[in-house]
Amino acid sequence: MITQYKPLTSAVLKTGSSFVRPTQSLPERVKLSNPATDVMTDLSKVSVVSVRAKTSMDKANAKMIKYGVRMLLVLDDNEQIAGLITATDVLGEKPMRFLQNMGGTHADIMVRDIMTTQREMEVLNIEDVKKAKVGDVVMTLKAAHRQHSMVASTAPDGTQTICGLFSITQIARQLGAQVQNFELASTFAEIEAVIAQS
Repeated sequence: MITQYKPLTSAVLKTGSSFVRPTQSLPERVKLSNPATDVMTDLSKVSVVSVRAKTSMDKANAKMIKYGVRMLLVLDDNEQIAGLITATDVLGEKPMRFLQNMGGTHADIMVRDIMTTQREMEVLNIEDVKKAKVGDVVMTLKAAHRQHSMVASTAPDGTQTICGLFSITQIARQLGAQVQNFELASTFAEIEAVIAQS
């Protein structure tokens, strides 16, 4: 009996309309003893910003600036993870080394030329993260000399899915550190200064 239903009224979409984007609300302030998940970007709640391996480095950098992120996941043609690229990759020594070895100009550099490949990526296990504290994550990033860490879940068949990520800059802000620049050493120094005061 479809006659008991009636059509909904529709209207023309107004100019300048936006759309809902997934959001995650993390605590503004945390302590080292807080659960690690309080500082993890949960990819079931926030869309990760991605780029293709064949994209130019300059376009990838522009995308990071546009979305206010310092890391992009790099996807292959099958939407599988090919690697990741960070602002440090783009603004550091990698482009210069690539040009010295391969020649060409800055505009010729592709994401694939300077990214960290999937084979080089290390991930944290989500089950370990669920039991960890913010301080454990800070020490993990410090020991690895990294600004970011990926978190993966593993299915019974052994396949992995990236389900979260940590950013030392975000953690520093949540701990109350004033992040002046994005140098890894100074970010850790800021975190240690905040810890010393508490």
